[in-house]
Amino acid sequence: MVDQLPPVRPVKAALSPASVLLRLAGIGAVVAVIATTFFYVNGTLDAERLRPKTLVNALERNNGVHPGYRRNHAKGMCVVGYFESNGNAQPLSRAQVFEAGRTPVVGRFALPSGNPYAPDSSVPIRSLALRFTQSNGQQWRTGMNSMPVFPVGTPEAFYAMLQAGTPDPATGKPKPDAMPAFFAAHPETAAFLQWVKTAKPSASFATESYNGINAFYLVNAAGQRQAVRWGVVPEGQDAAGATAPNDADYLEKDLVQRLSAGPLRWQFNLTLADAGDPIIDASKTWPASRKVINAGTLVLQSAEPQNDGECRDINYDPLILPNGIEGSGDPLLAARSAAYASSYLRRTSEVDQLSQEKRP
Repeated sequence: MVDQLPPVRPVKAALSPASVLLRLAGIGAVVAVIATTFFYVNGTLDAERLRPKTLVNALERNNGVHPGYRRNHAKGMCVVGYFESNGNAQPLSRAQVFEAGRTPVVGRFALPSGNPYAPDSSVPIRSLALRFTQSNGQQWRTGMNSMPVFPVGTPEAFYAMLQAGTPDPATGKPKPDAMPAFFAAHPETAAFLQWVKTAKPSASFATESYNGINAFYLVNAAGQRQAVRWGVVPEGQDAAGATAPNDADYLEKDLVQRLSAGPLRWQFNLTLADAGDPIIDASKTWPASRKVINAGTLVLQSAEPQNDGECRDINYDPLILPNGIEGSGDPLLAARSAAYASSYLRRTSEVDQLSQEKRP
């Protein structure tokens, strides 16, 4: 299991939109926003080693500076509930979370952008991050997205995509020919582009399916390893009114309304890889014929504002894993982990500084 980050001093004061400079710059093309879904921080590109600070600065340049907010997935909502395991995954993993019974969960719904004031209809992607806390103290943290596949599979390609989405100082928007040129040079983006063609902003977080995209290994009591991708599918959530309302903040209102009527449920699925399936390339899909195991039910019971809810101080590092789940060799996993840590420390220190400035 990867060690958790050192604790950061909690912050008591919640941020108000009035205390933060509003930068409602247009998000532009969907692909430009998606370029901030993952980060590249390790490895070498053109003999220049990229580090977390460099990439976080680049994200701020693309999205604007919003002190105290996450540098990506900045606009969101905390949710609290539990995972009800049915025991079906126990033969695959010795992780306690897969034993029959309940595991507490603190999650977060969000949009894939570094702008906390972006309209909910600006992109068709929604995300769901979860922290499972086992009774033995070990944690499992994961981030999932409504898209089924990531545009590219390597850090080098991702960095090139991020650069293509950089705003032109003259217009404040990405250069119109930059992203098409990037896609033309990267045929591995075909699966993602096929999805984008029909993707539309949903009217609710609750009616979405969320995909882990990256592969991991489940390890059972005998030490056997099975590569999987996981995801959740809504159970019985009414998708009526699927057209996004003309409201910049409709997702939060919809979620609160739905939870006031009762808990929301998703089936938690594990898709098992066969020999030859791409394990370290998040841009590649697996055949629809792969075996899927229903591992249990994710139940969300309540929602909280992100500025003072339980998810506020959680870094949803995808490599914080319990015994029985291991990261694959996907280079994007290590990249995300390092950049999340950098962003986390930066935003929490900013909130702490703002709190001190308000003291008499």
